Amino acid sequence: MIKLTKEYKTIIFDCDGVVLNSNKIKTNVFYEVTKHFGHKFSQSLVDYHLINGGISRYQKFEYFITKILQKPYDKILNEELLEDFAKYVKRSLINCEIAEGLDQLKAKNPKANWLIVSGSDQNELQEVFKALNIQRYFEGGIFGSPDDKNTIIEREMECKNIKKPALFFGDSKYDYLAAKKANLDFVFLSGWSDVKNYQPWCDENKILCVKNFLDFLYQESKI
Repeated sequence: MIKLTKEYKTIIFDCDGVVLNSNKIKTNVFYEVTKHFGHKFSQSLVDYHLINGGISRYQKFEYFITKILQKPYDKILNEELLEDFAKYVKRSLINCEIAEGLDQLKAKNPKANWLIVSGSDQNELQEVFKALNIQRYFEGGIFGSPDDKNTIIEREMECKNIKKPALFFGDSKYDYLAAKKANLDFVFLSGWSDVKNYQPWCDENKILCVKNFLDFLYQESKI
């Protein structure tokens, strides 16, 4: 059961598809940086990426090399792909659409500690959030890969940076599983999500599904 915003001590946000409208950007970049291997291989990576939303690019490129290309793991190739990916993404995200409603959500509970917990590269996230002037919202920290979400959440709980009750806003099944593992409340944001046929899944798991933060705040106002 989701509590009122004012009751939470910590609010956790995924980045892509939640705070930034960047899912399509990332999907396109996965294709662009691997297209020289051929459409078949690039599309296989895109398909894997879409099915495994929330998992870091580090894992996805390793999968691309070893499972899609079916080659022995190549550290140099992996680093080249990661570097190319980062260049494309940084250029694209600077002009990325930012979710509406952050100010209104913050006003509901100014004392709640806000964190980003993302599968995106941590250094890249911090640079982009600073360029977009939204790092100020997330006083609890902006965290990402190479650590995975489970590792980040466990670590931040141990050091008391995440205190319960805590709420996680995500847009992927992986986000939900990470929240569930840590016994955090979870809200699924559908507006920019890559998850197909999400409503039956949300209904089956009794997950609150809203389009965006403004929709969440509107529904809360009716309680």
